[in-house]
Amino acid sequence: MPVISVNLPSESYDIAIAPGNLDLLGEKMATLKLGKKVLLVSNPVVFGHYGERATLALKNAGFDVTTSILKDGEQYKNLTSIQQIYDKALENRLERSSTMVALGGGVIGDMTGFAAATWLRGVNFIQVPTTLLSMVDASIGGKTGVNHPQGKNLIGAFHQPRLVLIDPQVLDTLPVREFQAGMAEVIKYGIIWDLDLFAQMEKCDRLDEMRYLSQSLLQTILARSCQAKADVVSKDEKEAGLRAILNYGHTIGHAVESLTGYQVVNHGEAVAIGMVAAGQLALKLNLWDADSQAKQIKLIQKAGLTTKLPSGINIDAIIDALQTDKKVKAGKVRFVLPTQIGAVEITDQVHTDLIHQVLQEMQ
Repeated sequence: MPVISVNLPSESYDIAIAPGNLDLLGEKMATLKLGKKVLLVSNPVVFGHYGERATLALKNAGFDVTTSILKDGEQYKNLTSIQQIYDKALENRLERSSTMVALGGGVIGDMTGFAAATWLRGVNFIQVPTTLLSMVDASIGGKTGVNHPQGKNLIGAFHQPRLVLIDPQVLDTLPVREFQAGMAEVIKYGIIWDLDLFAQMEKCDRLDEMRYLSQSLLQTILARSCQAKADVVSKDEKEAGLRAILNYGHTIGHAVESLTGYQVVNHGEAVAIGMVAAGQLALKLNLWDADSQAKQIKLIQKAGLTTKLPSGINIDAIIDALQTDKKVKAGKVRFVLPTQIGAVEITDQVHTDLIHQVLQEMQ
């Protein structure tokens, strides 16, 4: 499987995708000429599956390894958890040449990256994603951060990893619901960037469990999604323009996540809801057609994802929450809306009454 380069003005890095890569973690890190001290950050579930292998791979390559095991879940993506990473870094005397390694999903990756960005004003950072969602999205691009009680990812920094190491074999232990969450981000790439990827997924009868995907389709999903993210990030590292299209489905999705305390829907489920809403907005604004929206909804449902809002959620609260979104500019909420499968545009010309109408239809 391929090695994909993320080419940036500051420093480029590779996304290495191959079965068995986890056991090569130390070997691949050794080529980057990093310092000997490594802080491996994970959660109890992932560390139970893969912590020993990752630690052994690092030690065999001559690294001095310590660990920080954080509680599992989006609700723990906060400054309290970051403090725990800092405490371990101080206890083990991490230096500027040292490295923090994120072994886990998007939550662990975001927190480890933020800690790495801010400890000693920046230390090395390696992503070893263990969920489909983090493999295709969260681990790539250098967005790091934690949540604020009033909104998702409001506290953060751009800090690019030195390497993203993907081992598809670790998906064997991924719960079905988490696999489905990852498929939401894959569908997103099909809508915003890659018509062919979307078309290949349409040919598959079921996308809700990994066992229904052929090895070739899984490889295609990983490679094309990572390539899409790399292409966009390479053109716009810090979201000055183009990179904002990666937020397709995330504007309303983040509001839904936040208002349900990160415990009713997971990130991918929220993004699916947000994509359906964005598609409906685009339909009502005559930006795209009913057939395209129907295809998007069918693919989302095929991946086992919901197209409805969680029961009991307050629509006015969602609209209020949109004002705290990072994409608000001059007081206006910016939406990423589809114009066809494979292309989107960014607009701040979406009126509140139209948002309200679409959300009511999704109850």
